[in-house]
Amino acid sequence: MSKHWKFKPCDEALTEQLFRGLENLPKPLAALLAQRGCKTAAEAGLFMNPALSTLSDPFELPDMDKAAARIRRALAAGEKITVFGDYDVDGVCSTVLLVRVLRELGGNVSAYIPSRFDDGYGLSSDALAACLAEHKPSLIVTVDCGTNSVEAVEKARAGGVDVVITDHHEPDAQLAHAVAVVNPKLTPGHPGRILAGAGVAFKLCHALIKGGRDSGCAVSASIDLKKYLDFVAVATVTDMVPLLGENRVLVRGGLLALENSCWAGWNALKKLAGMTGKVETWHAGFALGPRINAAGRVGRPDAALELLLTDLPARADELAQLLDSANRERQAIEKDIVRDAIEEIDSYFDETKNFGLVIAREGWHTGVIGIVASRLTSRYGRPVAVIGMDGERGRGSCRSIDAFNILDGLNVCSGLLKQFGGHAMAAGLDIEERNLEAFKIRFNEAAIAQLQSADLRPVLEIDRAVTLDETDEALMDGLKRTGPFGQDNPEPVWAVCGVKAIDSRILKEKHLKLTLSDGKTQREAIGFNLAEKLPAGLIDIAFTLQENVWNGRTTLQLNIRDLRPATP
Repeated sequence: MSKHWKFKPCDEALTEQLFRGLENLPKPLAALLAQRGCKTAAEAGLFMNPALSTLSDPFELPDMDKAAARIRRALAAGEKITVFGDYDVDGVCSTVLLVRVLRELGGNVSAYIPSRFDDGYGLSSDALAACLAEHKPSLIVTVDCGTNSVEAVEKARAGGVDVVITDHHEPDAQLAHAVAVVNPKLTPGHPGRILAGAGVAFKLCHALIKGGRDSGCAVSASIDLKKYLDFVAVATVTDMVPLLGENRVLVRGGLLALENSCWAGWNALKKLAGMTGKVETWHAGFALGPRINAAGRVGRPDAALELLLTDLPARADELAQLLDSANRERQAIEKDIVRDAIEEIDSYFDETKNFGLVIAREGWHTGVIGIVASRLTSRYGRPVAVIGMDGERGRGSCRSIDAFNILDGLNVCSGLLKQFGGHAMAAGLDIEERNLEAFKIRFNEAAIAQLQSADLRPVLEIDRAVTLDETDEALMDGLKRTGPFGQDNPEPVWAVCGVKAIDSRILKEKHLKLTLSDGKTQREAIGFNLAEKLPAGLIDIAFTLQENVWNGRTTLQLNIRDLRPATP
């Protein structure tokens, strides 16, 4: 399916103001900073230099004073503390972060990660019972969960166990009655609303250290929180929260920490993934994160926990291999399900009739169906529900497109579902087998109502049209300072229009290598999996600007996202 090129609007007057207000700032970069919300040269300067010194006071988060006071009391009395996390990357990294800091503060601390399959998500009553039986704490501190765990927290209180909650998920009308609920989403408009679970846990650690230092605690004064930022960075990137505000500060600091990590687990994973030198967000999202996630999807989530808690390099290497094996197993399972799903959908798919796709199969692994749903949504440009059936019941994962709120679609089908929940772009559901066929029909009808007249071509958003000579080292240097790139701060996509390919080659039968010229400037370009788009005549190119290192030599290269015949 051809892509619709959508050029982002830009305030040209503001662009000119930033261009003149910041020395040696390329015009395309000034435009990018204006598009990313910078209104003044001072704001642009802060955007390009997200320093740790700009982090806000952690006690500005709701209930932070109560949380820190209760934990300090537990540390002083030598109470048993259990950090209760979650099985995804954010949950595991948050758990390890808090456990390590509390231990460095002298705490008697253990960790508990529930099973995706036995306990379900978060602080459920079953998971609480298992946690209490295994660790027997007097204080539980949750990370990345707990805000809405009303029943479980009440059971803990009845058993004489205090609970401190740190979380970043949306609160329901009724909150858990804990000692403290540290969740920035409890305060309307709070800038910390974008934090991942690990970001909130880091704020708790910051509060504990800050409070300790203010009271003259020598141990607190000796702790360097910067060495823990690698946990925050990987969690923040993989949890797909906006890479804006303090998240950019935390991730930039964390990626630097990852380059020379002091933790055996990260070093083992980096070695296994072949990571050397500069660490980028894609390393976190596609090399480290999936291996940690795989433990919770098809393996043992405690293996990822142990990996990041061990200080023994040999043991870390063993556990990294275990996670890598789980990830390969996950990839194989996912590949098989995607193949079967595409085969079935292709057998009936009609783009004029099928707008909401539901596909179900007995025995499909529920640990990977969310990834499968994402791949199918990308392929067909439609909202998709993928359901793994287990006898008379099924569990499903849904993914959507910008034009369709998947939660609204599921609400239309609510009478056919046992339960469901999520947000506009992703959701989960439980369904009985007897309602499956009716759900397929009704879900498609809900999608038709919204999408029948919509333009469903995939959209390629382009930040700005530039000339070839503007794609120079100055722009590349500036781009390095506008990262890290990720959710809501994507890597900029540029376009050059009306250029000629003066040389073109096919690499490995599927990649396109071009030398582009506008009559004055030449640039090398690479288009992965674009061999079938070998151009003729003048063309427009949409691309990201990157550095290509080969045989010790660094050159600029346009990484082609799409190309088309030149248009006016």
